[in-house]
Amino acid sequence: MAEPDLRDLDVFVAVARTRNFRRAAVEIRVSVSSLSQRLRDLEERLGVRLVNRTTRSVALTEAGELLLSRVAPALRDVGDALDQVRGLREVAAGRLRINAPPPAVDLVLAPMVGPFLQAHPQVDLDIVSESGFVDIVSGGYDAGARYGEHLAQDMVAIPLSGLQRYVVVASPDYIARRGRPKHPKDLLEHDCIRPRYSSGVMHDLEFEKTGQIVKVDPPAKLISTNMNLAMRAALDGVGVWATMDGYVHEALKSGALVSLMEDWCEPFPGPFLYYPSRRQVPPALRAFIDFVADWRRRRADKP
Repeated sequence: MAEPDLRDLDVFVAVARTRNFRRAAVEIRVSVSSLSQRLRDLEERLGVRLVNRTTRSVALTEAGELLLSRVAPALRDVGDALDQVRGLREVAAGRLRINAPPPAVDLVLAPMVGPFLQAHPQVDLDIVSESGFVDIVSGGYDAGARYGEHLAQDMVAIPLSGLQRYVVVASPDYIARRGRPKHPKDLLEHDCIRPRYSSGVMHDLEFEKTGQIVKVDPPAKLISTNMNLAMRAALDGVGVWATMDGYVHEALKSGALVSLMEDWCEPFPGPFLYYPSRRQVPPALRAFIDFVADWRRRRADKP
């Protein structure tokens, strides 16, 4: 025979507390007949009488008193636990794990972290910067950041930023020694600073101009995934560096680096925040999604 469930025990506790079937039925929002049947079923499953009842009174048996003394506190604990869990729907709290490639972390997520945590002090952020592709579900992440061409079809995605742009840069000293490349294929005759991804792949450099796409695989004088090292090498004249404009904005402004082939560096959509489902989004993630939307809106409103 099936074991009693929580609804059976709720019925018993309500009857025991009120000593009245009608009041107990009103309290737990069932009919009197349904309540009476559930109590009989519970007694049959346990094989003992729990309640003595007449048309005028209800009293617990010895077995009923024993069950009430043990079950009532446990049901209160269960109720408190369920209330706490339901409360999580309203409060952004707990740990939010996000996986993202270094440019998305450095240039897009980093400026958001402080303001977001100030607005949601009960949230703890765990952001992993990783260039390789990761299954965020099996990896235990709440969300990820990727560029559009790498998003899975079954993911919900929202833009994290506006347009971004790759730039090709070199130091004035390097240009004085080696000249200024004007076409992507000119890079085949130049020293370059290039990244290698965690998978071991070193992708071709891709350029676009008025619909024409050119891919090149120039020689690498320096290979590094470390942005600080690549920046230092570019400033020191080691070679030509193709990178996101956010990394070199200040160096270009000061003249420490010079922008090259600007007509071949067209803007493209920035990264997207993606996550598995719209259904029952965790409160911390929902808070971050709303924060991102407001962050982008406020920046779009700036002159």
